[in-house]
Amino acid sequence: MLEELQRKFQSELDNFRNTQKELQKAISTRQQLDGQLSENEIVKGELDILENNAKVYKSVGPVLIKTDLSEARINVSKRMDYISKEIKRVDDLIASIEKKQDNHKEALNKLQHTLQQAHVKAAMQA
Repeated sequence: MLEELQRKFQSELDNFRNTQKELQKAISTRQQLDGQLSENEIVKGELDILENNAKVYKSVGPVLIKTDLSEARINVSKRMDYISKEIKRVDDLIASIEKKQDNHKEALNKLQHTLQQAHVKAAMQA
């Protein structure tokens, strides 16, 4: 029985560690999206102060291509909308992973308590 409890505990601990890795990956993704959103907000601000007849160039690989100012503004706005939706999706994912992590913690605490009781019981019988 003691060995079975230890296996369950180890299995739950492995699940908890995997969940931690999953959470770190989601947090990293969230940080990247925040950076992208900030960059696009700066670009939007710069485009907003330009006069309507200003020349705007878009970087496509190593080449700069002339782009219409209104088209550039629309593209940046669409990109910001997309990034905002991705941030919302990742926030929901993080909340879900945190809940899963809390469940693993609770299960680990219960198993640890049960293991301690089994160790005490085994020591008393020895």
